[in-house]
Amino acid sequence: MHPVIQIEGLNRIYASGANTVHAVRGIDLVVQPGEFVAVMGASGSGKSTLMNMLGCLDGPTSGRYRLDGVDVSALDHDRLAELRNGRIGFVFQGFNLLSRTSARENVELPMLYATPAVGGREAGRRALRALERVGLGARADHTPSELSGGQQQRVAIARALVLEPALLLADEPTGNLDTRTSIEIMGLFQDLNDRGMTIVMVTHELDIARFTRRMVVMRDGRIVSDQPVAARSVAADELARHAAEEQAVRLIA
Repeated sequence: MHPVIQIEGLNRIYASGANTVHAVRGIDLVVQPGEFVAVMGASGSGKSTLMNMLGCLDGPTSGRYRLDGVDVSALDHDRLAELRNGRIGFVFQGFNLLSRTSARENVELPMLYATPAVGGREAGRRALRALERVGLGARADHTPSELSGGQQQRVAIARALVLEPALLLADEPTGNLDTRTSIEIMGLFQDLNDRGMTIVMVTHELDIARFTRRMVVMRDGRIVSDQPVAARSVAADELARHAAEEQAVRLIA
């Protein structure tokens, strides 16, 4: 089985007036099917640029990137768009849901752009199945304004999963969430990963990165550390600990 991500000598250089910014410098990276990887680094480390290239939203200046066995560098814009929609699921910090449409309709959106497109009752069935997968089947007809932040992020995750992608990319997925809800979302990611989903997540929070299985740290456009996560956090245990802490605070108050 070939890797989901295989990067060799990846560089990304931006020209800004008379200045040149070397955002990513000669990165080599392999992610196998079923891995759960956190990419960490300070602002300017290159992690967001790397995520954009992994998601085929930006191309490298040089180097090679194979996604699920496909050489991305050889594809034109139309083929890249098809690859993005069919093989990558995106989860963002800001949810990016359409405010006036239901959860089910939001999840149906990627199927409208699939090749071939999926519509009608089949799209509705798949969307409901994806929402059930993230525990929101009963909220399928609710609009985002009728959902909590955590529920909105679950809708976004269902939308990312509906086409059964090879790779789930998550960019600061807990950045807009409180502590308890963040742990719940990481528990969902752990469950998806336990079922075989390959996940790469950008985060600046060490406590969130500890829910993953592997931590890649970037600095100045380079990978400076790539290690398995020691003493991995388990969402169920962290939720129990958080509940005990909240109870202790209430008793003190």
